[in-house]
Amino acid sequence: MLLSARADEGMWIPMLIGKNYNEMVRLGLKLSKEDLYDINHASMKDAIVQFAGGCTAEMISDKGLLLTNHHCGYDAVATLSTVQNNYLDNGFFAHSMQEELPAKGVTVIFLQKVVDVTDEVMQAVGNATGEEYTKKFDEISKKIEERESDKGKLVVNVKEFFNGNQILMLVYKRYTDVRLVGTPPKSLGKFGGDIDNWMWPRHTCDFSMFRVYANKDNEPAPYAADNTPYHPKWHLPVSIKGEQEGDYAMIYGYPGRTNRYEVSYGVDLAINIVNPSIVSIRDKRLAIMKTHMDQDKAVYLKLTSLSARISNYWKYFIGQTEQLKRLNVVDKKKKQEDKYIQWASTNSYDEGLMDKFSKIYSDYTPYSKYVTYNSECFYASSIAKIGAAMEPLDKYLAKKENNADSIKKYVTTLKATRRIIMKEFDEATEKDMLAQMAKMFYDEVPKVQLPDIYATVIFPKFGKYNDEKTYTKYASYVFANTFTVDSNKFNAFCDAPTLEKLEKDAAAEYALSFVHNYNKNFLPKATAFSYQKKELSKQYIKGLMKMKDGKLFYPDANSTMRITYGSVLSYEPQDGVHYNYFTTLDGLVAKYKAGDEDFDAPKEILSLQKNKDYGAYADADGTLHTCFITNNDITGGNSGSPVMNANGELIGAAFDGNWEAMSGDIAFDKKYKRTIVCDIRFILFVVDKLGHAKNLIKEMDIKE
Repeated sequence: MLLSARADEGMWIPMLIGKNYNEMVRLGLKLSKEDLYDINHASMKDAIVQFAGGCTAEMISDKGLLLTNHHCGYDAVATLSTVQNNYLDNGFFAHSMQEELPAKGVTVIFLQKVVDVTDEVMQAVGNATGEEYTKKFDEISKKIEERESDKGKLVVNVKEFFNGNQILMLVYKRYTDVRLVGTPPKSLGKFGGDIDNWMWPRHTCDFSMFRVYANKDNEPAPYAADNTPYHPKWHLPVSIKGEQEGDYAMIYGYPGRTNRYEVSYGVDLAINIVNPSIVSIRDKRLAIMKTHMDQDKAVYLKLTSLSARISNYWKYFIGQTEQLKRLNVVDKKKKQEDKYIQWASTNSYDEGLMDKFSKIYSDYTPYSKYVTYNSECFYASSIAKIGAAMEPLDKYLAKKENNADSIKKYVTTLKATRRIIMKEFDEATEKDMLAQMAKMFYDEVPKVQLPDIYATVIFPKFGKYNDEKTYTKYASYVFANTFTVDSNKFNAFCDAPTLEKLEKDAAAEYALSFVHNYNKNFLPKATAFSYQKKELSKQYIKGLMKMKDGKLFYPDANSTMRITYGSVLSYEPQDGVHYNYFTTLDGLVAKYKAGDEDFDAPKEILSLQKNKDYGAYADADGTLHTCFITNNDITGGNSGSPVMNANGELIGAAFDGNWEAMSGDIAFDKKYKRTIVCDIRFILFVVDKLGHAKNLIKEMDIKE
């Protein structure tokens, strides 16, 4: 469980990668430290971007062409699609730059530099803890961010690492003119669907291509017809030589969140309360959405991205729980903690730390299910979200101060929130969602903790608690007696908001009952727990570093750029079973089921496979490799990350982890952990042979 340096474990900060360099060379790396990260000159980090706020992408030409995953571009493609021009289902490839489609709202950020500001921040926060620490940290962070932003031209983030033991400032340049260049048909981009998700072997062609545009000075600019392709400082050459087992593999990216230093109490809570609750709620949400999406293609296009997001982590939490149990992570954590207790006692270092952890988890656990259901179940309903968003305005109007500027501020925020929610709003779906979520909340949460809306409105007026019709009738009532759904009525309210109108609204009445109950009875407990856990975790990590002085430690992922390194590697998931390190198009065709939701495929692909028409993309064994696996350490946010060989050449796009190691965000397992990668040759094959976009192939620097 100790987080010392390993070839396959660790998400390392690029600025500090020199400490790992010798191990990387031992594994096969042929590049210099400066090639990987250089603050003063162009380096590989300049080819890596955070895409759309939650994925990774890489520059693959000197004309701003970028590669990411299909599921990362999914929302942009769905938004651009219509029933008549369904790019999501049919695929799309631009055969000239003039054909590229503006992907409104999609942004990419390029890392400019990373600076350690620990001393400056620590001096400002002093010995503050809890809420006072957060307030002071936010103040000094804002000061630094404004100072370094070059009058708003740069995006600056001050972030905590090692739970606050180190503070770094990250400076980015954000580009907002991003255009869709290519995406395979959904049948390839999501081949295998939820059945294959998080599984190996895999045959998914999970990629999409976009292009970044800039003004005449190569600087960020809003979309304009006369913008030109961005010229990156560094772009990745593309290798079609293929990979062999044991080959060096390196990944850059923006991993979202890990919790590797979590204590046993937190793992136990996840296994027994939090994860099962999330899975149960999302299972119901997905079933409701699927019913309506299957009935109407327009509804499908509106909701498919949301459904995909919910589904991904629905299965993730199933797998994480299963693997945490199978790998006995709670017991392993306890053994680590016992060693820590012994060391702390011997060295007089905060000897009661683990007892404090035990106490805060014991106090919080009785409320943890409600907190989970509040975020996952109550807020699953879009109309509940809109109603909850009225709480600040309701609170202000209740004061009867009625300052016009203040009211305008609250109304503006409310409008913006509703505008975002309505992009994925289908009324028939949402009626079912409200009814089912209201019933589920009542059925699953301890009755003494429930908001009063059940006792005062739902059951007295609409029926018995155990009758599904009660909730259906109530949902119909809410939709018939709210101004939130109708834009004209909503805007009329916003033009002249009053407390009376707001509190008569059925959606607001429902939502505010939950919000007030949560704010009064649960928010203080959840907040106190969060502050206490953060302080204890900070001390725990500091203690671990003292206990294992001389070992290299890596910080948990926090959506900042990281490097991981390892090898292309097969594995054995169970006794008597061996998984090869690659899959082929032959395997995809073997899974093919005509018209199937998960395993359909374009007829052209079947024809190309039958004729073995693979062109330059065939492996030396004569097959077309579709995916491969490595033992690199990644997590959510790494989707779309470049996988590179020893020469820094692109060999694939990372897109998933494997089922046997889904405990990895909490506990890395060196035996089972694998990264699933879409082979770059499969990607280029689809671009060339299916998309007939040789213009894109010619644009890349391809190494044969």
